[in-house]
Amino acid sequence: MRPTALLRNVAASGSGPTPFSSAHKAYVQSLYRRYLRNSLNWCIRRDIWRDRAIEIRAEFERARNIRNPRELARVLEQAEKQLEENAHPDPYKTPMGEDGTKWERNLPPRMFSKAEKEAALHGGH
Repeated sequence: MRPTALLRNVAASGSGPTPFSSAHKAYVQSLYRRYLRNSLNWCIRRDIWRDRAIEIRAEFERARNIRNPRELARVLEQAEKQLEENAHPDPYKTPMGEDGTKWERNLPPRMFSKAEKEAALHGGH
């Protein structure tokens, strides 16, 4: 969910300026993890990456005390835009994950129908 849509939903609910619901918290956590994952795609060495991870955490901590819903929506929208602009063109995929290096490597054999088996045995006649 886009940050502005999330804040509109909260404002429409009439519960006042509380964009800090559990859905908001989950969204910010997801955004933080996506930032870390993207930065790890750019830097393979963990010792160097750790400095970047600390910088990302500091950026999120600076925005932690924003209470104005409009300002918060603006900050989150900028973060999404920046993440999209800096996305790695070829992100790391886990070996067993979808499209990973081991994805569907050992597929089970194709099951033939009886007619296909006979055709294969008799040379396709």
